[in-house]
Amino acid sequence: MIVGAALVSHVPTLVLPEDVRREMNNGEDTTLFAGLHQMRAEKLALLEADTVIVIDSHWATTIEHIVTSADRRTGRYTSEELPRGMSQVPYDMPGDRELAEAWAATAEGRTDTWITAIDDPYLPVQYPTLNLLPFLQGDERWISSGICQTGDAQDFLLYGQLLAEAIASVDRRVVLLASGGLSHRFWPLREFRDHEGADPDRNVRTPEAAAADRYVIDRLLHGDHAAVIDFVPEFRRHAPEGKFGHYLTMVGALGGRDCTLPGEQFGEYEAVAGTGQAHIWFNC
Repeated sequence: MIVGAALVSHVPTLVLPEDVRREMNNGEDTTLFAGLHQMRAEKLALLEADTVIVIDSHWATTIEHIVTSADRRTGRYTSEELPRGMSQVPYDMPGDRELAEAWAATAEGRTDTWITAIDDPYLPVQYPTLNLLPFLQGDERWISSGICQTGDAQDFLLYGQLLAEAIASVDRRVVLLASGGLSHRFWPLREFRDHEGADPDRNVRTPEAAAADRYVIDRLLHGDHAAVIDFVPEFRRHAPEGKFGHYLTMVGALGGRDCTLPGEQFGEYEAVAGTGQAHIWFNC
């Protein structure tokens, strides 16, 4: 059964030293840092979950949905994008082969979607999964799923629906983490360092993008997931991260348009390098 779910930010600033975070934000720390710790203490730690599934918005697949099925993923990670801030980070994640393979099995014989479980030990790991570990990892098994870049909202909702079927077929208590941002356009390089603060009114890429983010957050807090799903085509004007596939997969597993779970926000709505970010938890 699904016992909890959340839309969570994975931004690199989360794993920077506190003095660096404060230097970037006029002496203040990002509320996203404390928000994740609070989410672990007040929500995830109390659920006795067996498995955490991360819908990883940086893991772009192309011809199918892919989920990790390795028994364990361990190693060191250096980001090709930001090696100065994420370098040789150790990680160790027990996996859940049975659940991953059950998810892939739900697509067998279908002609409208494809899901593959991969246990290759050399499969790269992305930081939308790894940056959550210092805050949210406990004794649970962790698996990750990609975002199929050729998919659309209908594909992601179906993927989530099939995830719910897979979870129902095995004896698991599962938490879903949709790891990704809201609007997602960066500032140009020459302007970038003028907009590293967390204030969304000054630093989200456009006022229109910030307004769209706030609309989505408001609807999520009120449990109006149907409105968010309907808004996705318009939201695409502001380039939501991963086509918003991380959220759509999560909400697909929670019932899609019929989901009315209200959200609880941890930390504030903040800007990171022009993008909109928030943590929102859903009790299931």
